[in-house]
Amino acid sequence: MELTLRDLNRATLARQLLLRREPLPVLEAVRRVVAIQAQEPASPYIALWNRLDPFDPADLDAAFARGAVVKAGLMRITLHAVDAREYPVFHDAMRSTLRDSRLFDRRFKATGLSIAEADALVPHVIVFASAPRTNSEVEAMLSERLDRAVPVRGVWWALRTFAPLIHAPTGGPWSFGPRPSYLAAPATPAAEEGAASLPILIRRYLEGFGPASAEDFAQFALHRRRTVRDALQTMAGTLTTLTGPGGRELFDVPGAPITGGDTPAPPRLMAMWDSILLAYADRSRIIPAEYRPRVIQRNGDVLPTLLVDGFVAGVWRPVEEGIEAHAFHPLSDDTWDGLAREARSLLGLLAGRGPAPYGGRFARWWRDLPPGGIRILPA
Repeated sequence: MELTLRDLNRATLARQLLLRREPLPVLEAVRRVVAIQAQEPASPYIALWNRLDPFDPADLDAAFARGAVVKAGLMRITLHAVDAREYPVFHDAMRSTLRDSRLFDRRFKATGLSIAEADALVPHVIVFASAPRTNSEVEAMLSERLDRAVPVRGVWWALRTFAPLIHAPTGGPWSFGPRPSYLAAPATPAAEEGAASLPILIRRYLEGFGPASAEDFAQFALHRRRTVRDALQTMAGTLTTLTGPGGRELFDVPGAPITGGDTPAPPRLMAMWDSILLAYADRSRIIPAEYRPRVIQRNGDVLPTLLVDGFVAGVWRPVEEGIEAHAFHPLSDDTWDGLAREARSLLGLLAGRGPAPYGGRFARWWRDLPPGGIRILPA
């Protein structure tokens, strides 16, 4: 049987807890969805609000504060919130991508340091970050170790990307403020090196986002496709092979349910950069091709979206009057009513947690949107 696009869409929504909100503890929910995109501090909260009933944001505050959920640079060289117990293997699986993205970049090369010299600095950074450290504090420490002619900012820009560091909570309404603070991460197990940890990450990806192709995982993690295919070969016999649209080869974990494409999908107001929007090479699973340029901006910003019948149908943002929803095509009255109910719930989450997220530099993207159906929710 060949799976349809709607079959894959519903499989993703089911595994990502988006077909119905589940009564799960925060830590279990984070583990179920594998990794939550976390560039914007509010996004993990909105992501879990979309997936849990009930969801108390104080539970996520507490999970960050006690280190049960950690925020760190991982897949796609971006910030994610993950179960702290999974961070060491995830980081080990991603280390080559994280490291190469910086040490072969002209911005690091301009420092004049060799790759070996950069690697030699990592243990010193980790020892220094046994307590939370700001950018300026780490740069000052590096200045004492390096020749004065070396541009320390470029060195630290590289090291903080691939060294095993997490973001320390700094307080505020969303646990993390605009000025990051870094802390040495839980130690990576010596037995788990890249070749061994990558299959673990692939399996976890399939549990949360499958069925998916080798190219899908390569996009999710920004790993080289050849490396991914080699890892999948080592997993032969432990995964199920399926056929997707157009005869594409898909992989999945044995026994994982695949929800039928005719399963109803409720409306949702998805967080900025929600992982389901970025987890596939073929993003039409969630984002219709004609809407992709409106949602994923030229600099990589991914706007908060309206999900209607499981697919992106517009974008939203908080405004003084409520939630401004910009639909890319006409929506039925019932759909608008469903979005209004979601907006009332979301406004309850945002109340008292100000300032409202996704303002500031992101405002320009809404000015650039083409004319469309705009409503203030609730109204």
